[in-house]
Amino acid sequence: MKKLLITLFFASSLTIQAQQNPVFEGYYADPEGIVYNNTFWIYPTFSAAYEDQIFFDAFSSKDLKTWTKHPRILDTNEVKWAKRAMWAPSVIEKDGKYYFFFGANDVHEGEVGGIGVAVSDKPEGPYRDLLGKPLISTIINGAQPIDQFVFKDKDGTYYMYYGGWKHCNLVKLKPDFTGILPFDDGSYYKEVTPEGYVEGPFMFIRNNKYYFMWSEGGWGGPHYKVAYAIADSPFGPFKRLNTVLEQDPEIATGAGHHSVIQIPHKDKFFMVYHRRPLGKTGANERVTCIDEMKFDKDGYILPVKMTFEGVHYRLD
Repeated sequence: MKKLLITLFFASSLTIQAQQNPVFEGYYADPEGIVYNNTFWIYPTFSAAYEDQIFFDAFSSKDLKTWTKHPRILDTNEVKWAKRAMWAPSVIEKDGKYYFFFGANDVHEGEVGGIGVAVSDKPEGPYRDLLGKPLISTIINGAQPIDQFVFKDKDGTYYMYYGGWKHCNLVKLKPDFTGILPFDDGSYYKEVTPEGYVEGPFMFIRNNKYYFMWSEGGWGGPHYKVAYAIADSPFGPFKRLNTVLEQDPEIATGAGHHSVIQIPHKDKFFMVYHRRPLGKTGANERVTCIDEMKFDKDGYILPVKMTFEGVHYRLD
């Protein structure tokens, strides 16, 4: 019996060590994944009470399995107008600078807060507040200014999709990210909300088609999920096609608020997302995971299968 127990212990240990989802320890949500300088990076929300969400950590990896933590790359000591609820980074590199967009303060009409932007010379920071104030702070078209995603179009134009409260806006960014520019019709905000949209927009291009993705349901509950649309333009229209990520009673609940990493120059994609482990019911008990995202022969996204094993890929 003693020998059997020892054998079972080591077998259990090996299983735990082999499981790669979640990809790093701790409660983290809303992960933005990207490739910088032949290295994978993830920039998540620190998943805790609003009053404790006063900083951001980042994580880097060469193979999607072994991760290095870069603590407090940005916090409220640097962003003087941010007091709490620092959420959902979106990151992009331009002209050798690394830009970090974020939401702060869970802002409501008349309050200080909204979408900010910071900049650094290195992916790991430290980042400094670029504007000293929010980039967008007001409620336009019913969209709370959170959950921003910065997107570079094929012609080099930079757009930002954003919005909570079941509304999504599109704005055109200035080349230096210090403000927004008018569209050709003179407007500054275009609502592009698809059916079922709640929050967490994301956009990528594949085979000259625009894949627009978003989260549905309540982020604190088990039924959170990801859906998508395909369009011929960054402006849409975005007609909901299907759900591609949702809870699995054998793996986890509350799966959503994702991003997508495309392996450079390859037709290979990974979904980076958060989920709630089985047995956990707290709204902030969210962990970051990665699984592969595939397409059928017609270009539609296949449902993403959540796993405990995760993925492994080296860029070099």
